[in-house]
Amino acid sequence: MFTKLVVVDAKGHLLGRLASYVAKELLRGQRVSIVRCEQILISGSLYRNKLRIMDFRHKRMSTNPKKGPIHQRAPSRIVWRTIRGMLAHTTPLGSAALGRLKCFDGVPLSMNRKKRVVVPDALKCVRMRPGSKFCKLAEAAIVCGWTKSDLLNNLETGRLSRNKEWHLQRVKLNTERRNKINNNNEIKKINEELAKYGY
Repeated sequence: MFTKLVVVDAKGHLLGRLASYVAKELLRGQRVSIVRCEQILISGSLYRNKLRIMDFRHKRMSTNPKKGPIHQRAPSRIVWRTIRGMLAHTTPLGSAALGRLKCFDGVPLSMNRKKRVVVPDALKCVRMRPGSKFCKLAEAAIVCGWTKSDLLNNLETGRLSRNKEWHLQRVKLNTERRNKINNNNEIKKINEELAKYGY
């Protein structure tokens, strides 16, 4: 069954594997948002992936480069472009499927409270042999000219610290509530009465 929106946490996934599963869901009509695209992994060493990305970025239109293929540097746009390559995006069906996709570096405020899922078949720990070379997409993007990594790291650090404070406060409130209920004499009497009748 479809849900209104599926939010995928890209951390620890392999780029191609994740892209294929997301592309299939998009074609089925599911809306998908991918967060933390900078934490996605690529098989192969950093040097090998740098050469591959730079070779791809070198491709352009010979007569008017402004019309030619536009290559983005941000990890979220690299992920978006990878998924676009798995869809027939020039047809109405593929264009509609691509419109159901959103990719983000980090976790935006609107997605922070939503439940995030993983794709088990696309995880690096499942798909790659121990000792195999891999690199983060953010590292390859930085080498290829992405300049927003420091800003993103600051935003993510702030978000994680705020989430931790909220969690600790929530645990404290739940503990206090549980203690109040356990130490309440009236509730104890009612529970003892109910226990006599088998509840």
